[in-house]
Amino acid sequence: MKNLAPLKPCLLLTIFTLLAFTVACGGGSFNDPPGVAKAAVASTPNPLVAQVSVVTAFGCPGQVMVEFGPDASYGRTTAWYPATSARQTNTILVAGMKASTTYHMRTQAQAQCATSTNTYTGADFTFTTGPLPALTFPTLTVSRPSPSTSSPENPGIEMIDVTTPNSPAFFTDRDANPIWFYDVGKGNFAFPFKLLSNGHIIMSIDGPWVLREVDLAGNTIRELSITTLGQKMQAAGFDFTPAFYTHDLFPLPNGHVIVLTNFSKNFTDLPGYPGTTAVVGDALVDLDQNWNPVWAWNSFDYLDVNRHLNGLPDWTHSNAIIYSPADGNLLLSMRHQSWVLKIDYNNGTGAGDILWKLGYQGDFALTVNGVPSDDPSQWFSFQHFPSLVSQTGSQTSLAVWDNGDNRVLDTSGTVCGDVPPYVPCYSRATIFNIDESAMVADLAWDNLPGYFSEWGGSINQLGNGNVEFDVNDPLSSPIPNLASEVQEVTPTSPSQIVWKLDFSGASQNQYAYRAYRVPSLYPGVTWQY
Repeated sequence: MKNLAPLKPCLLLTIFTLLAFTVACGGGSFNDPPGVAKAAVASTPNPLVAQVSVVTAFGCPGQVMVEFGPDASYGRTTAWYPATSARQTNTILVAGMKASTTYHMRTQAQAQCATSTNTYTGADFTFTTGPLPALTFPTLTVSRPSPSTSSPENPGIEMIDVTTPNSPAFFTDRDANPIWFYDVGKGNFAFPFKLLSNGHIIMSIDGPWVLREVDLAGNTIRELSITTLGQKMQAAGFDFTPAFYTHDLFPLPNGHVIVLTNFSKNFTDLPGYPGTTAVVGDALVDLDQNWNPVWAWNSFDYLDVNRHLNGLPDWTHSNAIIYSPADGNLLLSMRHQSWVLKIDYNNGTGAGDILWKLGYQGDFALTVNGVPSDDPSQWFSFQHFPSLVSQTGSQTSLAVWDNGDNRVLDTSGTVCGDVPPYVPCYSRATIFNIDESAMVADLAWDNLPGYFSEWGGSINQLGNGNVEFDVNDPLSSPIPNLASEVQEVTPTSPSQIVWKLDFSGASQNQYAYRAYRVPSLYPGVTWQY
């Protein structure tokens, strides 16, 4: 008698799933009550991500999810996913696990039948993650130098964007263990990447210059090269062609994505620049749900090219986009103007006019803790990553990472840095409360970590009120080879450091362009630890 050939993993998974359904449904009769099968688990292309398949036998609308953790107390969950068909196989990607570790998992299912909700808890099963691949991860060290019971560290995980070629996009837990990564390819880096409301991840990849959406297993859902975007914009009749994706993108609540791009425009005999100068300016492009351009804005149409705080040709150098849900407009951080602009987007119907400029020589009067001030050093300078804290009517609270390059120090125009009198530059975490009706910006809080972060960085006020900021590429650090330092601090004066993440690798350029807390890898889910 001939031996049977070994079954392939795919066939084994199919048989396992069907057998599990039979067990759960008492033989598989269509008249069985609603239920849920024991799950089948398989590996994916990402060694830190599992694929769980579970067959539901709901006779009414329902939903399923997976709990997981290092032991049978679990502790983390995926999002809930709809399961509306009887005998439907539901596939859930489970991510957020450390490398080379065994995890316990179980499914939860709910069926909403008439006025009752039936809940089903699956049996425990395990999955062992694989090792991290040979990619360039920075060396990370976590410390909790002054823990406070009155202000514990905020829940969630860390999104880390290292903009060094060959660096993956990745997330860590709050003990600095990588729990998800994406290999962007040799010589490339993500610039930047963000979570989408559908549970996928969107990234702009520097090198091939593509916008790409991937699922948690790393499978490409779709992508758009800068060349294809340019062709689409020409066909649609826009008056510029983007050269590169740069610095930021912002997924909107309606499924659109605002991407930051740039392009150059020739000018002749500008003051101080004889001959032809190819000036580089920024542009925003609104991509609809199918990634077709439907609205655009460019800096050349609205700003004076002769105002260039860092010289030419790199004129504006924008680095962050924010959506203002109160009025549907956009905020754009323009580093080489030391301004945050509010742009008339109006949810895609706006004319693109600059509604105001926030910063030194902008449109707002300055107060510091409510007291009027004409001290220009209290404004941010060459900033990164403003983030929205809150909005109520005409009041907006905005966190800004104030790098401090070229900071104007007094009303005489003295600038810090490399010109006399050589006053050192410094960086700050700041929160400004903006009153658009009175056109007053109040510096409500700031924190000086003691380092000058010349470029990059990010800042957010967290749900528990603490502020987290990324001191990127700190100069004159007392810590040898420090490339970046992320701090979570109390919003007090003075602040207390609750949690700190140090990046070793300055000599290898392992700088964290951005590093900030997100609730989890799943929409609507917060992981406490």
